Amino acid sequence: MRSVRPALFDPATEQGVLRLSIAASLAVALGAVAFGLYANSSLIIFDGIYGLIDVVMTWLSLLVVRLISLSTNVDALQSRLNQRFTMGFWHLEPIVLGVSGTLMIGAALYAAVNAVNALMSGGREIALGPAIVFAVLSLIGEAAMTLFIRRANRSIGSDFVGLDAKNWMVATAMSGAYLIGFGGGWLLRGTPWAWIVPYIDPAILLVVCAFVVVAPLGTVRRALSDILLITPVDLQSHVDEVARAIVAKHGFLEHRSYVAKVGRGEQIELFFVVPADDAPRPLVEWDQLRDEIGEALGEESTDRWLTIMFTTDREWTI
Repeated sequence: MRSVRPALFDPATEQGVLRLSIAASLAVALGAVAFGLYANSSLIIFDGIYGLIDVVMTWLSLLVVRLISLSTNVDALQSRLNQRFTMGFWHLEPIVLGVSGTLMIGAALYAAVNAVNALMSGGREIALGPAIVFAVLSLIGEAAMTLFIRRANRSIGSDFVGLDAKNWMVATAMSGAYLIGFGGGWLLRGTPWAWIVPYIDPAILLVVCAFVVVAPLGTVRRALSDILLITPVDLQSHVDEVARAIVAKHGFLEHRSYVAKVGRGEQIELFFVVPADDAPRPLVEWDQLRDEIGEALGEESTDRWLTIMFTTDREWTI
């Protein structure tokens, strides 16, 4: 029977949502660059550059998701790719998330410097009509994408999709700020306050940059924590609790645990020190004990790397 190929933009899968996000981001980014150049708006041009960066990083996220999916597929374990990356691809996830957030922050800081320079130079004259049209169109499209992706991620539960939803939310807020600012500038034309109009574009850009810098900080912090293999306190506590119960139940001397979270992957190494005079056990009993420990740690997952060792020599646990 011929297998059914999954839809390219399947909203029920992580890869499908990310593909749809890439297509939508590319369309919005190209539109922003075109409208920004036409309207002479550095704010809208920044929106386009921000969107293009998001397209590249979302594409990298999609690539990493696919690699992780392939590496955890039992049928693909003997592939050449898996033979070269025997420890899996989980480590790529925090790297991509960290780089993505850092690029967003870097682009925002650069745009903020240009905005301050424009404010100190007397502002920037822009074509308000095209700018307002773009703000309305992008606000509608980006708000729709934010709601769609956040709803899809309720069942998917992906950090990549979550970050992508956050990026769409930031883009929506930016478009809302454009609309308010450009609309206000339109109303101020021909009034005693018309001198403010040239300052609207760089002033809003400065505010938006401040928001863009703050938004990815949490993601960058978590990604850095994963890259540095900082042990999650709650996971360490759970592993030690299970290990202590096993030590008490089976009369072992002690245990050592090494725990790290790398992206969606959990890496757990457990060492149990067994008394040297402990009665010999068949290998099948040690395997059954490993199964018992694995079940106590939680539901088995393709994203968990679990190593359990038994030894009579404490030096093997260090």
